[in-house]
Amino acid sequence: MCFVKDTLNGDNMIIAVDGMGGDNAPVEIVKGAVAASEQIPHRICILGPEEIIEEELKKYSYDKEKIFVRNTTQIIDNCDSPVRAVRSKKDSSMVAGINMLKSDDAQLFISAGNTGALMAGSLIILDRISGIERPAIASSYPILKAKGSKISLMVDSGANSECKARNLLEFAIMGSIYMEKVIGIDNPKVGLVNIGEEEIKGTATIKEAYGLLKESGLNFVGNVEAREIPKGAVDVVVCDGFVGNVILKLTEGFAGQITRLLKDKLTDGVLAKIGAAFLYGKMKDMKKLFDYSEYGGAPILGVRGAVVKTHGSANANAVKNTIIKGIAYAENNVVELIEESAVNLEETVGSID
Repeated sequence: MCFVKDTLNGDNMIIAVDGMGGDNAPVEIVKGAVAASEQIPHRICILGPEEIIEEELKKYSYDKEKIFVRNTTQIIDNCDSPVRAVRSKKDSSMVAGINMLKSDDAQLFISAGNTGALMAGSLIILDRISGIERPAIASSYPILKAKGSKISLMVDSGANSECKARNLLEFAIMGSIYMEKVIGIDNPKVGLVNIGEEEIKGTATIKEAYGLLKESGLNFVGNVEAREIPKGAVDVVVCDGFVGNVILKLTEGFAGQITRLLKDKLTDGVLAKIGAAFLYGKMKDMKKLFDYSEYGGAPILGVRGAVVKTHGSANANAVKNTIIKGIAYAENNVVELIEESAVNLEETVGSID
């Protein structure tokens, strides 16, 4: 089916989905898109080779007014060089999806594909917001509480391995706007990841960032140690992408190991199995708390468009939740609000352009 811009009815947006991105494409991507379409009023455009995507869609009953396909002929693989792939594979599902954002033929773009290429494509095609030097990936981090569990936001979680103090301030500003407008947390608490709570701790960059954050007008509560992050010490966790990625992967590995250990202990012997039967519901709830697919994707903050990266091994549930939870990113004008804040940032710490 060809894309026609005037199919956007009323206030309903069009969500572009990279049908060929990720380890489980197109099977799980299409399945997730169909599931999402049942819960939202918006239309979904799945990008990829038309014959392949349509073949997957045949497996499901769905509202054909809410899902359509845009044919593309190329695929960006995880092994592709990011910048080269974006420049040479212009008819790939990823590049075509980003271009839909640029032309306002879509208001939100979702991809489980090559992270480097998605970041490069967003920068090359959409450009960064004026005043933001380093766009960042913002990942949801589960807060481990018995009741009232929610998430914090880790910015950056992998896009920038080395940062200046100014970049960390940018991450804090963007993360605060996202948490307030998308997650609904008023005046979110901001913390800077460090090896201690004291202001004098850390590298020269961290100390400088501390000073900028202290004077920023944000709800900055100071340094936060890694052990405090799962407790929900802050709403916005600020760090460079190297530290953020390590924290996320350590948490993911630890959670998986704890889940396996509990399963082994609760199935070791007849009495343990009887006890496990009574605890099944609670164990299921705990497993869900650690399940990345429940939290949606990670927005790329700082580019001129609502781009969301979902897990490379995303299943249908992850794709569905990324689509549904990504809608607020576009609807609440987060990009525009970041742009307005970046103007004030320029006046505070100087121009980078």
